[in-house]
Amino acid sequence: MPALAPRSHPSGAAPAPSAKAAARRKGPWRYTGVPAWIYLVAALGALFILLPLAGMVAQVNWGQFPALITSESSVEALALSLRTAVASTTLCIIFGVPLALLLARAQFPGQRILRALILLPLVVPPVVGGLALLYTFGREGLIGRYLNVAGIDIAFSTTAVVMAQTFVALPFLVLSLEGSLRTAGQKYESVAATLGARPSTVLRRITLPLVLPGLISGAVLSFARCLGEFGATLTFAGSLQGVTRTLPLEIYLQRETDPDAAVALSFLLIAVAVVVVALTYRAPKSPLRSLASLPGRRNRNDP
Repeated sequence: MPALAPRSHPSGAAPAPSAKAAARRKGPWRYTGVPAWIYLVAALGALFILLPLAGMVAQVNWGQFPALITSESSVEALALSLRTAVASTTLCIIFGVPLALLLARAQFPGQRILRALILLPLVVPPVVGGLALLYTFGREGLIGRYLNVAGIDIAFSTTAVVMAQTFVALPFLVLSLEGSLRTAGQKYESVAATLGARPSTVLRRITLPLVLPGLISGAVLSFARCLGEFGATLTFAGSLQGVTRTLPLEIYLQRETDPDAAVALSFLLIAVAVVVVALTYRAPKSPLRSLASLPGRRNRNDP
């Protein structure tokens, strides 16, 4: 029986590949199959988050909204929250980057214990964190008594607000950055070291640019956590208007005297938090510099 010849295209040319086949050739294949019941459970979880927010938005007095959020106490509380959140996020970056590097790159006894202690503020109530700060830096605290002798009072001041926010937000940056460091691996760092780069040069030109998206995401999450901090701030810093009364504390006080103002300020805080968290999805890609520019031996074939 003669073999069947392949059917030719009417125009004589080979048939064009389908759009789906062309799309498959553009990048590596990825598994995207999700069971149907996952969509149902995910929708219920999303509704559990979104419905309470929708219920609060429905209670906003939109006619008086500008007046409610521009009162003197509201503006002072919002300004104080933004200033202290920026200061606290800066401290989180200063302390969090070295901590994340130690946890992800170094090996030393007690490393797991240190990680557990650093992440402890994630699981303990914020009020407990505020009490810990008060018993440490308060006027009669472990360290505060000596600071008080020197004329330095930290508790119930704006500094106390910054410390309370940093205490609860620092683990977010450490956790995010440590995960980015472990995911990135040490391949590029090892190559840079073999080319003669010093550890500080590797950190500055390889490690930090490589994990920059994770660092930005951790900083944004820390800022959002600082902005919404309540329990530790109230316990350690109190509620003094213009000094320690942040926006969450103002909302708590307004809920009894002026519910409309409390709802309006809550909506404002949620809107700011949504904008801040949305910035994490616009984190830039790692601007990793070329390893060829690092100091080291030249290739024999180089001129």
